[in-house]
Amino acid sequence: MADHSGIQEAATLEQRTAAVELVLRRHGVLTDDFIHDFTEHADDAWVTANGARMVARAWTDPAFKARMLADGTGAAREMGFDFPEHHRHFVVLENTPDIHNVIVCTLCSCTAYTIIGAAPGWYKDLDYRARVVRESRTVLREMGLDLPESTEIRVWDTTADTRYMVLPVQPPATRGWPAERLAGIVTQDSLIGASRLDEVKG
Repeated sequence: MADHSGIQEAATLEQRTAAVELVLRRHGVLTDDFIHDFTEHADDAWVTANGARMVARAWTDPAFKARMLADGTGAAREMGFDFPEHHRHFVVLENTPDIHNVIVCTLCSCTAYTIIGAAPGWYKDLDYRARVVRESRTVLREMGLDLPESTEIRVWDTTADTRYMVLPVQPPATRGWPAERLAGIVTQDSLIGASRLDEVKG
């Protein structure tokens, strides 16, 4: 569609999606049930609860934690989780009282979505992606996480084949909780590094 200046207007996201779907169907690449089945699978299997279960197990099983920090991919597969073929490396970053890790994808909005779920809207935002690398403390403070000046902040930029997850510090009040209860306090923001769980009460 052209405006009065003769310049072609860009198609909307919905129009572009529909056009791609039409071409794939014409070539027999896309079956009638594919989109429904794929969406259902993603909604059921690619959820934050996967990462939360890994964190909870790491908090209660020191041997698993060591394996997870050494080989995140292997630890995830040990728990029955999978990855797309191009996610060749899954790295778990351990927070400590003195070190805080935060994840970003400066090129787009990639995450380890099979483990921590689909990227939240703020993670995709250009302002976050552009600023958190150079103004991490300020950006996190604007998001509600005010870290002491003594805390070292490490920013990790996702790549095409390497995805990250943060292992939050376990709140002291939750020591002795069973893994299932611990998993319930782990949020997607904490797995990305945009929040901490220090305020969780027993």
